[in-house]
Amino acid sequence: MDGVEVNGYTIEPGANLAGANLKEANLKEANLEGADLGSADLAGAHLKEANLAGANLKEANLEFAQLVKASLRGAHLQGVNLTGANLQGVNLQ
Repeated sequence: MDGVEVNGYTIEPGANLAGANLKEANLKEANLEGADLGSADLAGAHLKEANLAGANLKEANLEFAQLVKASLRGAHLQGVNLTGANLQGVNLQ
């Protein structure tokens, strides 16, 4: 999933999605490598197998997000809310 628009935001590598409202968005297999998702609301979002490698997720809300098999390799996770998130098989290298 590259260059697709979700809730008015373009989903692509390096996208500036700081503060974006992506609550419950379907971002399955999305490529958001290096994207800025600082303070974004991703509560309940479906991020199965998404590529968030190197993304800035500082202060993002991922409460109850589905991150099954997602890549968070090298992502900035300071202050992220992961309450109830499904992290099965997530790559956190």
